[in-house]
Amino acid sequence: MTREQYILATQQNNLPRAENAQLYPVGIYGWRKRCLYFFVLLLLVTMIVNLAMTIWILKVMNFTVDSPLVLQSDRNVTVNARNHMGQLTGQLTVGADAVEAQCKRFEVRASEDGRVLFSADEDEITIGAEKLKVTGTEGAVFGHSVETPHIRAEPSQDLRLESPTRSLIMEAPRGVQVSAAAGDFKATCRKELHLQSTEGEIFLNADTIRLGNLPTASFSSSSSSSSNSRQTVYELCVCPNGKLYLSPAGVGSTCQSSSNICLWN
Repeated sequence: MTREQYILATQQNNLPRAENAQLYPVGIYGWRKRCLYFFVLLLLVTMIVNLAMTIWILKVMNFTVDSPLVLQSDRNVTVNARNHMGQLTGQLTVGADAVEAQCKRFEVRASEDGRVLFSADEDEITIGAEKLKVTGTEGAVFGHSVETPHIRAEPSQDLRLESPTRSLIMEAPRGVQVSAAAGDFKATCRKELHLQSTEGEIFLNADTIRLGNLPTASFSSSSSSSSNSRQTVYELCVCPNGKLYLSPAGVGSTCQSSSNICLWN
């Protein structure tokens, strides 16, 4: 045994031993323990109430994984969009009477290729669909002009341009062409039909030109009085005001003899 070991053993033997030492328990006892249990129970109850409220809200609002999102309101539903400064940049309002959208530009795009089907802004409205179909009985009403390079009816359907209470005007600086490739062309009116050419001519090209319901003039002549009942050939005459009428044909022109018809209304 070394010297250091001997001294250490001698000091430990000389230390006084405490008799009847008191032991202090470690832990939470008494009212502190009851308060801890109470707060744990209160926290558990709060968690259960929150979970029940969450489930109830999901049930009432129909929040499910497989169903779409449904927003309901007794008055209207408004969705606002704001920028980083808090300014309103877009608004969509769904009400009982109308659906209103306030924004700089409104677009409707196709789900497949993303092309614009409908767009509207302050300057113009663009419809990008392949066909615009109006099924209303009154059709489409435009307050101003409509620009289009082609107007076409549906297959096996008639195309009709009509103005019920006013006039219908068709103008073009290089000409207006109306053709019927496999049918007739008819122009009817209640009063007068005017064909006017300011600088050119009116050209009628057909195998047969018929002018029906023309007035027939009559004149008295000693040589032709016996043959008026058997008259089959007439002469086409023109009044100074452009009125056409028929005059019984003779050896010479009879228009001058029957020109009194030009004085009739």
